[in-house]
Amino acid sequence: MNLGGWIVMVLAVGGVTALLAWCIYKVIATPGSAERLHSTADIETPDIEEEEEEEEEEQA
Repeated sequence: MNLGGWIVMVLAVGGVTALLAWCIYKVIATPGSAERLHSTADIETPDIEEEEEEEEEEQA
């Protein structure tokens, strides 16, 4: 590989590594971020609400 290829490769790998490090830093260093994190388990979709209503009606 010639010098130009090495420069492009180092810049590309260095840029991606810097972006990854910045993202990890932002996730760890942001205060109060734990309260704003959500997973798909936290989301109640309308079909889940309908199933709960149907179960309550069947039990009554």
